[in-house]
Amino acid sequence: MFYGESAINLDAKGRLAIPVKYREMLADVCQNELVITYNPFELSSLWLYPKQEWQRVHDSVKPLSTFDPNHRNLQQKIIGSAFFTEPDKGSRIQLPVNMRQVASMDKKIILLGMGDKFEIWNDEALMKQRNQALNLGDDVSDAMKTLVL
Repeated sequence: MFYGESAINLDAKGRLAIPVKYREMLADVCQNELVITYNPFELSSLWLYPKQEWQRVHDSVKPLSTFDPNHRNLQQKIIGSAFFTEPDKGSRIQLPVNMRQVASMDKKIILLGMGDKFEIWNDEALMKQRNQALNLGDDVSDAMKTLVL
């Protein structure tokens, strides 16, 4: 569904303009109803979901036991911090101040289409991550061992 990479500048109010290539698709897929939440695996990244996809994720994360600190942490980042938004007339969405601060997003960001969602990255953090070699050693999962790339 969503693929590709777009370099975007946040405006002075912390808004990002949805790239033209995604605007019609978002209107069709989710009537422009979007959810922004933290990426629980990367500090310098946020996730942007079409609302119904976020609902699917919500429904799988919510039942986890809150007695497990890892479950509770995941629930806080995915569900508790969810920010519902829609593009304005200029096709811009507001990134909440607290999320921008946590993810160190100031001006330059990268929007990555990841199929069912977008990742919004601090551009320097993404470049740093990309420059790290994938060194899995013995930690390669059985699922990864079957991949043909």
